[in-house]
Amino acid sequence: MVKKFPDNFLWGGATAANQYEGAYNEDGKGLTVQDVTPHGGFGPITDEPTEDNLKLVGIDFYHRYKEDIALFAEMGFKVYRTSIAWARIFPKGDELEPNEAGLAFYDKVFDECLKHGIEPLVTLSHYETPLHLTREYDGWTNRKLIEFYERYVTVVFNRYKDKVKYWLTFNEINSVLHAPFMSGGIGTPPEELSKQNLYQAVHHELVASASATKIAHEINPDFKIGCMVIAMPTYPMTPDPEDVVAAMQAERSNYLFSDVHVRGKYPNYANRFFKENGIEIEFAEGDKELLAENTVDFLSFSYYMSVTQAADHSKYDTGKGNILGGLKNPHLKASEWGWQIDPKGLYLALNDFYDRYQIPLFIVENGLGAVDQLIEVDGELTVDDQYRIDYMNDHLVEVGNAIEDGVEVMGYTSWGCIDLVSASTAEMSKRYGFIYVDRNNDGSGTLNRYKKKSFNWYKEVIATNGESLVD
Repeated sequence: MVKKFPDNFLWGGATAANQYEGAYNEDGKGLTVQDVTPHGGFGPITDEPTEDNLKLVGIDFYHRYKEDIALFAEMGFKVYRTSIAWARIFPKGDELEPNEAGLAFYDKVFDECLKHGIEPLVTLSHYETPLHLTREYDGWTNRKLIEFYERYVTVVFNRYKDKVKYWLTFNEINSVLHAPFMSGGIGTPPEELSKQNLYQAVHHELVASASATKIAHEINPDFKIGCMVIAMPTYPMTPDPEDVVAAMQAERSNYLFSDVHVRGKYPNYANRFFKENGIEIEFAEGDKELLAENTVDFLSFSYYMSVTQAADHSKYDTGKGNILGGLKNPHLKASEWGWQIDPKGLYLALNDFYDRYQIPLFIVENGLGAVDQLIEVDGELTVDDQYRIDYMNDHLVEVGNAIEDGVEVMGYTSWGCIDLVSASTAEMSKRYGFIYVDRNNDGSGTLNRYKKKSFNWYKEVIATNGESLVD
């Protein structure tokens, strides 16, 4: 039996506006980078939204949020991670005044959560930079985006200061190195984007994140502000010291982002990397102090898989994964999309982060993308997703093990707690949820919701505070 989780542990689920809200052009919302990437974050970019883009409708949470939040409450959620679509508040991103209809929508969503005793955990920018900021300014390569972001976060912090306590500044901020358009709104094609401009964009986002943290604490000192990164434990392929160094360097490219957020300055290894790659980060007056004085209250992360690295990639198969690639680990099984399944990697990630930073950690994405089949059981439509239950049980057992080690874990929000459109592939068939949504890859379906087998399993996990998990 797994030992009890902390009494105040925040159990819940996670979603993102661009993958499930729909209503892409309703109530004054502007276009985002997601509206012109119908085939996922790495696919072709269109001039205008096209009918084959499932994200334009998503799962219609915009009109069905009461029904969905009631289902989350039935599972017993203590917290619900969602995001605000920046372009609902500032349709182009650079306006001086916000869109009231957009603000009013999130008032209703947060009120509905609070009515059910669910704490909102809100991501301010989740892969949905307003498209105008991409086309007019080349996204985060331009320092002007800091000002636009500051204006946006000031509006939402003031608006929801009595409704939302937990905030994340950017989703998977380290992904900008691998998905500059989706993550950073950078319109320059990747093959033309210089390392200088890419890392300058990184700097602008890090400064904006620190500025948001400062603004938040000034508006409401009780706010808890976190950064959010992709956690990707990296194993050396062999004991060859060169492979061990390759794994270390891969992990450092991710640690750079959390190091700045938590420690308030660029690490020394980054300075060497910049020097060797001809990168000179331009600091504006006050940037250094802003980063140092406005570190985050907690570190949050997504965890789906680990990877391996080697000095010579040509000898090994390349693995697939959550934006950040690596080599295939011969000791692990994989999901239907090739993401390697490694519960022990979550245990390692939690310990590594806590050993490094000694601040609270929050697992805000974890789950299994799989093809689910609706079946009828006792006259009800459902999904027998025992594979998802097994995956999540094994990962949560490792969370319990890390807590036993003394790691301070605030909570766990399962990714895609209700089926939504995949970020990487823009498919509906890659499902993560406890709730099945009747929508298909061709856009057909009723959008009706059905509880999967995992729905009642997770409800029991929450009700017992983890004691029902099987070690």
